[in-house]
Amino acid sequence: MADKNSKQPENVPGPWYVDTTCSLCRVCLDEAPNLMKYNADETYVYFFKQPETPEETAAAQRALDVCPTLSIGNDG
Repeated sequence: MADKNSKQPENVPGPWYVDTTCSLCRVCLDEAPNLMKYNADETYVYFFKQPETPEETAAAQRALDVCPTLSIGNDG
């Protein structure tokens, strides 16, 4: 389970986030490329945009579901 106290600093404010346990497997980017992206040195991903539509929320949930390190969280 993602740790809300260890969120990546680049996450935009909101309920969805990636924490510091991200190992950059890239699986989540396949599910939510319109919401998540690499940091500057490509060592982890973060939410640059919070979901605004049902489709985006479903994409964020799929990214959370496939994350092998459980680094994606939703406090909503």
